[in-house]
Amino acid sequence: MPKDAAVEEFAGLVRALKARDGRSYEALGRRLSVSASTLHRYCSGATVPEEFAVVDRLARLCGADEEVQQTLEAAWTEADRARRRAASPAPTPVPAVSAAPESNPDPNAPDPTAPDPSAEDLSAPEAPRARPRRGAPVPLLLAAAVALIAFALAAALLGHPTRTASAPAPASTAPGRTAAPLPFTWSIGSQLWEGGCGHTYLVDRAPRAVAPPPVAADSGAWAGTHGAVHGGEALVRITVQGRSPSDAVVLHALHVRVVDRAAPLPWNAYRMDNGCGGAVTPRHFAVDLDRPRPLARPVDGLDASGAEVRKIPAVSFPYKVTSSDPEELLVSARTAGCDCRWYLELEWSAGGRTGMLRITDGGKPFRTSGTRGRPAYVHDSVEGRWITDSDFEQPGDR
Repeated sequence: MPKDAAVEEFAGLVRALKARDGRSYEALGRRLSVSASTLHRYCSGATVPEEFAVVDRLARLCGADEEVQQTLEAAWTEADRARRRAASPAPTPVPAVSAAPESNPDPNAPDPTAPDPSAEDLSAPEAPRARPRRGAPVPLLLAAAVALIAFALAAALLGHPTRTASAPAPASTAPGRTAAPLPFTWSIGSQLWEGGCGHTYLVDRAPRAVAPPPVAADSGAWAGTHGAVHGGEALVRITVQGRSPSDAVVLHALHVRVVDRAAPLPWNAYRMDNGCGGAVTPRHFAVDLDRPRPLARPVDGLDASGAEVRKIPAVSFPYKVTSSDPEELLVSARTAGCDCRWYLELEWSAGGRTGMLRITDGGKPFRTSGTRGRPAYVHDSVEGRWITDSDFEQPGDR
């Protein structure tokens, strides 16, 4: 069967990346946590990855620039659609079941439903054949009904309630068996400010009804009291630590799932600072929520605390964590054009086990809304009130 044109185009781009890098399938596969044969199938077009994350890691590993990554993502999207179309089986018509036996085109052929001719009285006139019975004889039905009534009465007398057919039976769990705990511990911080002082909240209140900015440590209580939503950018810190000092947990990927998109909130924007400018920008994962398929892309950090500005290199997945070697993942999710509700999934493996950890904001999706065009305010500590910020900048535009 000829390959779809979209699949061929995607496979050609992957082959070009692999050729430019020069490493073998085995070497690249180890870095991508896939087998050499799987990577070869991507390059030949025999298989299309179910997630773009592995292709994105390959592009960054081979030194592809942003333009090539965008072209690769667009090609993968079309190839993935083709893969899904090919994987969807055509509906198979169900043959109709006739109530009567199928007529035999040969009139001389014996009827399989007829009784054995050897058992018939050949001298007797031929009687019309009886049609197949559609149900049980009446005496049998009466007997079954009596048995059901007796069973119900016995159950009532013994105190055992009967379960209706429409109610599914609860899942059985072996006595003393519980789900195995995760091989690591984790925590999140979802009310973080850039540099510890810079952040924007959207609040559906007039300035006179909004309290002064809190210190960063009290931001969660302030946001909860005002019903505030992250404006333009949300910072989420994920801390992962293994339970064993020797058995490492491998973190393979961080996936972004947007569950709802709406128009940006028409609320006022309140800045928590007048621009603090931290000396250290930590390395992080940047997420553009305005993209159809947002990805967590590793970004370099900067350290300007010394005489020279020093780059803090970004580190791509996979990571390894133990009890003595934890890891912090900082995610910066930005949007300019939507009120986005989203969550993260952390893919992991350890000791033959694999899993996907869903990371939410206390059981609810994280929420970030664009602030473009909204009235913006900063707090004047001298006058003790909120004033218009004419120099306000949408975080999603930076």
